[in-house]
Amino acid sequence: MYRVILVDDERLIVRGLSSVVPWKELGCEVAAVAYDGKTGLEQIRSLKPDIVLTDIRMPNMDGLTMLAAVHSEFPEIQTAVLTAYRDFDYARQALTLGVFRYLLKPSNLEELKETVRLMAARLDTRPARREESEEGTVAAAGNHLVRAALAYMKEHCAEQHLSLGEVADRVYVSQWHLSKLLNRETGQSFFDLLGSLRISRAKELLTGTSMRVQDVAEATGFSDVGHFSRSFKRFAGCTPGEYRNQHD
Repeated sequence: MYRVILVDDERLIVRGLSSVVPWKELGCEVAAVAYDGKTGLEQIRSLKPDIVLTDIRMPNMDGLTMLAAVHSEFPEIQTAVLTAYRDFDYARQALTLGVFRYLLKPSNLEELKETVRLMAARLDTRPARREESEEGTVAAAGNHLVRAALAYMKEHCAEQHLSLGEVADRVYVSQWHLSKLLNRETGQSFFDLLGSLRISRAKELLTGTSMRVQDVAEATGFSDVGHFSRSFKRFAGCTPGEYRNQHD
């Protein structure tokens, strides 16, 4: 029996899916349900199900990034989306990230049964399936996660205590997994990427404002001016003062 996790913030939907879909007839069983994306991801990591049926428009959750996280870490899991969100581009991106079907609410029982049946059939032939498509899904999911992580880092790089753990939480993966993805996609570590973003912002402030170097350091997330000056020279090849003089 293939194990299924259902994720939807509408409890009535979850109860309906649990009771109406003939899971046993389809060779499946509902192993767990969740009413938000965070809990759903925790259950996926804990139970490692074969199939996930999820909504992607839930409070405090970036649905596409959540799906990317699932397929980046568990490319063998079959996922289908059941949502009221009717947006072609969103659906296209979801399919690119490895979603098998993008179903719109209200979905009829036959459509749901067909989707589960086809996902189970894909699982039946898993050992014989070619891996290229799975590898492509992992690559697309990883790329999406890195872009989301970098966007968050750029927005929050001036915060002194921005950490790998905080960014990993925002893109729904472990610190270890995000670190691996960043290295693979950019060739740089989290701390080098963060330092580069901070120095880029510092350059803008040094040339576009009359702020003191100490104030620029504080405004770009550095704990003290000495650390800022050392980092600036490592990334830019000169001190902050020299950079400002060169660009006056």
